[in-house]
Amino acid sequence: MKRGAFVAGTLAATVLVPPRARAADGDAAAAVIDDLVTANRILAHENVVDGFGHVSVRDPQNPNRYRLARSMAPALVTAADIMTYDLDSNALDASGRTSYLERFIHGAIYKVRPDVNAIVHAHTAAVIPFGVSAVRLQPVFHMGAFLGAGVPVFEIRDAGGTATDMLVSSQPLGDALARTLGTANVALMRGHGMVAVAGSIPEAVFRAYYTGQDAQLQADALRLGNPTYLSGDEARRATATQAGLVSRAWDLWKRALR
Repeated sequence: MKRGAFVAGTLAATVLVPPRARAADGDAAAAVIDDLVTANRILAHENVVDGFGHVSVRDPQNPNRYRLARSMAPALVTAADIMTYDLDSNALDASGRTSYLERFIHGAIYKVRPDVNAIVHAHTAAVIPFGVSAVRLQPVFHMGAFLGAGVPVFEIRDAGGTATDMLVSSQPLGDALARTLGTANVALMRGHGMVAVAGSIPEAVFRAYYTGQDAQLQADALRLGNPTYLSGDEARRATATQAGLVSRAWDLWKRALR
């Protein structure tokens, strides 16, 4: 082969990324991390999580990775605390930082739900009774309409036996939770809490917040007797409407952090 042909072929096979494109990618990655930090702070400020619970986001530049803070209280999370994981929930940049024991919740769901780009796990007290009783969590007001897709209950005993510590701290348990979630937007975890999923960070925070609100309202309505729940059509239409309004709540919650 002539030297000129080799050089030309080598250059043709090389992908040159313009500096401006690299800068744009860096700005996008920084924006995602900023939103993830904000989500942690909002969830804590709005009492969806306390010292426990976590929120993650799928890496928009690599769908086989996700971002999640190191093991710490959500209210204290900063950009420096965000770590990157593969979908088997292996930390790719630990640098001595400790991971959440229940990171497997996130990787397992991202692996089987390509429509999901953000996940919240919380121990919201209002949902616990619906995970330990025969009463199903259902949408009682329009802000909880996304619950109309069904709210399955994860029974950890089915996958881990009767002597677990209730934490989804292994890949098999994460996979079992993901199977229970199925195509739903929210799943309860018996005696533990819930997981809420969505296509974006603001929407996942929205769903986690209003799941707790709906659970409290349903419990109140049950004490009065015979609640009227949203119909399937009402739930679907209200969920579609909410998709265009999530930013209203997100912007309000962000402002409250100042």
